[in-house]
Amino acid sequence: MEILKRVYQNAQKYQKRIVLPEGVEPRTLQATEIVLKQKLAQIILLGNPEEINQVAAEIGVDIEGATFVDPKTDPRREKYVELMLGIRKGKGLTREAAFELLNDPLYFAPLMIKSGDADGELAGAINATGDVLRPALQYVKTLPGVSVVSGAFLMMVNDPHFGHEGILVFADCAVLPEPTEQQLAEIAVTTARTAKAIVGMDPRVAMLSFSTMGSAQHPLVDKMANATRIARGMDPDLKIDGEMQLDAALIPEVGRLKAPESEVAGRANILVFPGLESANIGYKLVQRLAKAEAVGPILQGMAAPINDLSRGCSVSDIVNMVAITANQAAALFE
Repeated sequence: MEILKRVYQNAQKYQKRIVLPEGVEPRTLQATEIVLKQKLAQIILLGNPEEINQVAAEIGVDIEGATFVDPKTDPRREKYVELMLGIRKGKGLTREAAFELLNDPLYFAPLMIKSGDADGELAGAINATGDVLRPALQYVKTLPGVSVVSGAFLMMVNDPHFGHEGILVFADCAVLPEPTEQQLAEIAVTTARTAKAIVGMDPRVAMLSFSTMGSAQHPLVDKMANATRIARGMDPDLKIDGEMQLDAALIPEVGRLKAPESEVAGRANILVFPGLESANIGYKLVQRLAKAEAVGPILQGMAAPINDLSRGCSVSDIVNMVAITANQAAALFE
């Protein structure tokens, strides 16, 4: 896909330092070989170097050029512990407990980012989402003005009439089962930032519902309309409208009929769903029935790019997400 080509080209230009905590996981090492050969990022593998090299040899991959860091012996442990104690003061964290936590690569990686020793993190091939996010939220935290982490999918629908050259962004498809009005507004704003950073699109956000501009009355309709107003307050320049039915969001003729004054209706490229249930169903319907390529979830709202993989991910999924994480890092830090 053309968009992935652009993502790869940007990643090659940025050369960000991406830390992979699951350093002995075979798919991760296979992806590392590809990333290094294509020069998409600088890779930091966490784990015992002898074990990493042993697995790499067993599966026949060349990871020369990757940096190996053993969380249990790295000389920066003392510095990281001091940082942990400063951040978690009042939370009961002891020095002994901090040193013990640093033995876990999922804790060590966010501390590398917090200390400026890495630019982004990608994990989840063998770890649950909660285990990836917990240390990230404790030590990297969320962006200023954002209280929630959410997950977006790039949906490549192979029809340039939809979205941005055939690309739509769906959110939140990964994290929050029942977001509040405030959380929905934050999801809208952060998804627009993600879309701009990774796809280069001019975001046009539709807040989805079963009603368009008051055509139905229900508390669920009010929730999306109120979230739209909150998002406008957070980012007055953002093109956003709602509440809006899906056809009104995507089909120009329907948009003109149902919401003639809207600059988003019929032209939306970002779809914010009312909850995780509808978002998860929605992206999988489009993926399976329309044969769209789904890339993600791309976690957003963090103060640094930390992304979570599916435990069923492929090697190409990991490579794509390394490149996307590098693009996110460039947008945040440059």
